[in-house]
Amino acid sequence: MATITKRGKYYQVRIRRKGFPSLSASFDSAKEARAWTRKQEGDMDRGMFQDPTARSITLAEVLEGYRKDVAPMKKGCESEFSRIRVLLSDRISQFSLANLTSKEVRRFIERRLETVCGSTVNRDLALLSRALRYARADCGIPMPDNPLFGVTRPRNNPHRDRRLRPGEEQRLIAAITADQERDAQGRYVTGTRNPWILPLVLLAIETAMRRSELLAIQWQHVDLERRVIRLITSKNGRGRAIPLSTKAVAILRDLPRSEDGCVFPLTANAIKCAWRRVTRVAGLEDLRFHDLRHEATSRYFEKRLQIMEVASITGHRDLSMLMRYTHLSPNDLAHKLG
Repeated sequence: MATITKRGKYYQVRIRRKGFPSLSASFDSAKEARAWTRKQEGDMDRGMFQDPTARSITLAEVLEGYRKDVAPMKKGCESEFSRIRVLLSDRISQFSLANLTSKEVRRFIERRLETVCGSTVNRDLALLSRALRYARADCGIPMPDNPLFGVTRPRNNPHRDRRLRPGEEQRLIAAITADQERDAQGRYVTGTRNPWILPLVLLAIETAMRRSELLAIQWQHVDLERRVIRLITSKNGRGRAIPLSTKAVAILRDLPRSEDGCVFPLTANAIKCAWRRVTRVAGLEDLRFHDLRHEATSRYFEKRLQIMEVASITGHRDLSMLMRYTHLSPNDLAHKLG
């Protein structure tokens, strides 16, 4: 129901209809007030109504709110922050929520695929979906349609099966421990100044721990006598106990104790920079740090541990996911077959 009331020199319109937000506006003349009223009610009747709030708020404002209110509470907040920066730097963030259509999302996908792979784009879209749910549920911003509905997602990359090939572990260690040399600009081109990288890499190979889990280890949770590390939490939200091999115990015994209690007083970015340099020096630029988890998990199976034993070490709750990390050497399997 619409009412038009004259207040002084202006005409005020109020529209109240079940299933729609209340609307109000002021006009200089009764003619303008009636024309606006007919348009709004006509849009409601035809299913074309768009709330003014969705027209005035941009995706950039929603992403900023999500970055402030939601992202810091997540375990992968650094990754979320990075993806938010990507979205904010793209023209899609300048659209209002009312004008954010499936067509614009498809254009965003096309632009991203020029520089990154399909899996990365799908993670960007997943964050975009979470941000829009935040806008609706937490901020109460009405949106006419879900712009992601019906959009064809790019294919994810094939699952990686990268393991250390013969001699690569030695090349990697040699690159980490090499005498440092500088280029003409004074940048280090060999080795790494960071003394924590070598033990970090060796422990990753021995324990199948994720980078984030290695960085989260506190000395108070390490029991070298019982040969176990107790993780308070992990990627799946659950803690677990990780048994330590003799080599892993030796690696930890040789480490100095940092004042803050962290076993590895490093940042994720420091590891990324060091890893990029040493893999380049070793000629292993296709090797990722996470591939060490693949390697360690596969070695557990080669030591004839049962699948549930491996799952208890690696923290996999879905055994089908665990199989993705298991790439046994065909030569070893051939020898077992006789």
